[in-house]
Order: sequence, then structure tokens, then C-alpha cells
Amino acid sequence: MSAAVKYTLGRLGLFVAVLAALWLVEMNIFIKLMVALAFSAALSFFLLKGWRDEMAEEMATAAERRRAEKERLRSALAGEDQDRETPGPSN
Repeated sequence: MSAAVKYTLGRLGLFVAVLAALWLVEMNIFIKLMVALAFSAALSFFLLKGWRDEMAEEMATAAERRRAEKERLRSALAGEDQDRETPGPSN
């Protein structure tokens, strides 16, 4: 399973858990949602650090792979352009 999927599901799970804990408290539903959002964000900062770091590493690796592929394609295109511009042997 992708690190981004694990982290996202972890964040959603924390939100649902905090909201379930607040369900018994008497207050407006919108306030419950906002409090659950704030508390789950704070908890995820500490509890999901490993998954967040794993996701960041996965994203950095993908970005580096894209950057290398882009450079390879640019080099290939530059090489083709140079071949076209340099005149060949004349007969």
C-alpha cells in the first residue's frame, strides 16, 4: 500500500475517532466537526510522524525520478537538434 494512502487513511481514522469521542458531548454539530478536525490534526502530527516521513520520502523519490527523466529527454532532444543543424558531408 502506498505511503500516501496509509497516511490519508490514518488522518481520516483519527478524525473519525475524535468525532466519535465528541459525539456524546452536547454541542452544535459544526463545532464538533471543527474541534474534531483541529484535534485530529494535532494528534496526527505526533502519532503519524513515521507515515508522514515515509510519504515525504516516496514523493521526493518520485520527483527525483521525474527530474532525471526530464533531463534525459532534454538531452536526447538537444542531441537530435544538434545533429540536424550540423551539415553532413557534401558530395
